[in-house]
Amino acid sequence: MEKEEREKWILAGTIGKEVRELGISMCKPGTKLIDIAEAIEKKTQEMGAKPSFPPNLSINQIAAHYTPKFEDKTELKEGDIIKIDVGASVDGYLSDTAATTVVGVGENPLVKSAKDALDSVMRIIKPGMPIIEISSVIEDTIRKAGFSPIVNLGGHGVGKYSLHEGEFIANARNYSESYLRKEGIVAVEPFATTGGGYVIDSSEVQILSLIKSKNVRSSLGREILKFIEEEYHELPFAKRWIMNKFGRLADMELKALVANGALNEFNVLKEKDNGMVAQFEHSFLFDDGKVTVTTL
Repeated sequence: MEKEEREKWILAGTIGKEVRELGISMCKPGTKLIDIAEAIEKKTQEMGAKPSFPPNLSINQIAAHYTPKFEDKTELKEGDIIKIDVGASVDGYLSDTAATTVVGVGENPLVKSAKDALDSVMRIIKPGMPIIEISSVIEDTIRKAGFSPIVNLGGHGVGKYSLHEGEFIANARNYSESYLRKEGIVAVEPFATTGGGYVIDSSEVQILSLIKSKNVRSSLGREILKFIEEEYHELPFAKRWIMNKFGRLADMELKALVANGALNEFNVLKEKDNGMVAQFEHSFLFDDGKVTVTTL
């Protein structure tokens, strides 16, 4: 791996860690989600990067893909289990990292089980290893604590301007015969729940990404699509970001762009039994046979 490439992966991880910890530090009763998200976004930019995806601030039974909506009024309550899932992009070199806290409490057994699962992975992970060994450690750690791993969420490979690519790193044994890459970045993210261990789509969508450029009749739609292509490439972006820039009418234009196949939607994911969910995640850099946790 070239020195400059490695340095950008490391910097993206360092920024990801900093904004993750900023987000966790703000999780107090009465704090608005929009304030946490905007503080994370501002800090990311101040440190010389862009978000690699919108800050995911998912509460209780919501597992992933919730970012505050335009003019969101949601406030944290004591006892809420909130997942802060964030990342930074340095010229397309990405990080992906997450942590969970209980508002007004800090940690509980569910949260500890997810953290312990990631800590267990950190002790064994190495380039090129069988993925099932990671999946087994995650599942065993979470089940031993009395909870369920979420079986249809997991870690993934990461590439330049590509948040999810290559290998899928399941949070439970799935008898995969695949191996981790020998060079590059992977993200490992154990999810633990008090429910059955399966997430489903909700009807809400606050995050989208570009599929491909399309012919668009509306002048505002064309302007929005051009902005998305230039600003985000194929990385996820928040509906809120577009509405902040182009106004309320942008909501209808985004729906039209989804309908004509230009954009992809990420439905908010919730645990099917409404179980509480905890998540932890790190990005791992493999280079020259060595492992660096870029977000530690």
